[in-house]
Amino acid sequence: MKTIKKILGTFLILLMIASCTDGFKELSKNPNSSEFALPQALLAPAITDVVSKNMDRSSKRINNELMQVHILMGDVEGRIFRYDIRKSEADYNWNNWFLQLTNFKNIYTSASDLFLIDGNNTSKTYMAISLIGQSWVASLLTDTYGDVPYFEANKGKDGVLTPKFDKQEDIYLDIFKKLEEANELLKTNTNLTGELASSDPIYAGVAANWRKFGNSLYLRLLLRVADKAGSSATDKIRQITQTNTSNYPLISSNAESAILKWTGALPYQSPFQTDRDSEWNLLKLTDFFVNNLKNWGDPRIAKWATLSQGEYAGIPSGYPVGMAPVSRSAMPLALKTDPLLGNILNYAEVQLALAEVAVRGWSTGNAKTHYENGITNSITLWGYSVPANYLTGVHVKWDDAESVSSKIEKIQLQKYYTLFFTDMQQWFEYRRTGYPDLPKGAGLQNNGEMPARINYPTYLQSTNRTNYNDAVARQGTDDINTKVWWQRP
Repeated sequence: MKTIKKILGTFLILLMIASCTDGFKELSKNPNSSEFALPQALLAPAITDVVSKNMDRSSKRINNELMQVHILMGDVEGRIFRYDIRKSEADYNWNNWFLQLTNFKNIYTSASDLFLIDGNNTSKTYMAISLIGQSWVASLLTDTYGDVPYFEANKGKDGVLTPKFDKQEDIYLDIFKKLEEANELLKTNTNLTGELASSDPIYAGVAANWRKFGNSLYLRLLLRVADKAGSSATDKIRQITQTNTSNYPLISSNAESAILKWTGALPYQSPFQTDRDSEWNLLKLTDFFVNNLKNWGDPRIAKWATLSQGEYAGIPSGYPVGMAPVSRSAMPLALKTDPLLGNILNYAEVQLALAEVAVRGWSTGNAKTHYENGITNSITLWGYSVPANYLTGVHVKWDDAESVSSKIEKIQLQKYYTLFFTDMQQWFEYRRTGYPDLPKGAGLQNNGEMPARINYPTYLQSTNRTNYNDAVARQGTDDINTKVWWQRP
């Protein structure tokens, strides 16, 4: 029997290898090219494509414009910094996230099939990584659009061409199930070794680090829904952060941060590497982004901003049409290829999340300690030392006597910088908490209201009309002002 299993296993693997296309790019473009693709052939393209697309469109375009990191100056239609978002903006992320969600699901299917054949725990590690990847991408989709196809999504091969849209609440519950399963699978602590390690561009196959990433993602998402009436999220937050920490290890150092670090060599090239310098220089940093760093004496400003007339200076966001200010600091050209722009979830974010958990009374942790750890590691991640007296500065210093809302505001302002170029997490966090307190320019459209979501791609009205209409009837008008489930009272 064992001999037969080995023969069958070898035969299946040969089929898989034969059916996979050669080269990283081909797999990235068409993850469905073979139903027998090996998990190690799919993993790196899936991760790299999501991070790359997030940087190119989510961070650089939508998030950074809405959250006053930078401005693409001009008075033409569709300037996002004025809350003017074209309907067509929806297509890019929707299409790419669903494409790679298929890829991550195929990793699980392939790995679970291999496990049935050989019982190797390496397959369990791939299954867990797949579940974490699925949870990550699905959360991006639902936090951007609200109700989306989920349980019937990515089933075109099964003939499901018009999937129904699922409620965000149900999507979140299933994401949490997936992250629980991933945590259990990774308890075997089986690393990807040898050639398999190279299939993992984040942790080089270290299972324990993936487990910490999965649980840190779990904490991020639990916080997102914790204010919902009847939510059991706070009980799970308490387990993760206080009563059952040994079962839910979290990212515990900068070295364990989930970052796809661009090397500059194919296939790990920053999506900005080929941007023309002149185009990059059109992105001008805002007053809000620059002035906080200046007031704090933050050394990261040298990495993130150019000098303008001998100083760091931003411009006001949301300025009226025809009243463009004189352009000032941009982002340095060297930032285009900085490895850290591939951030997914870092240690500083975890520490600041733990600070919030303590402030809200969901754990007995020391909020001040977590807050200062978050700031410190956010700075040291970028290669700088924390300046003397930085943590005691008037704008940064922790004060236990402050109100809960003031403490949350202080935490969220620091998290804003920690989330620099992290897909759309700054925007998601603003929608969750209302912080940081962004100034509102006189030229803002949409009645000066921060967009609450991105509309659905317009082509769904013809390609999946019935399910699209059902989603709109349930969730609300398909525009940027309809709040998603976790934003509603």
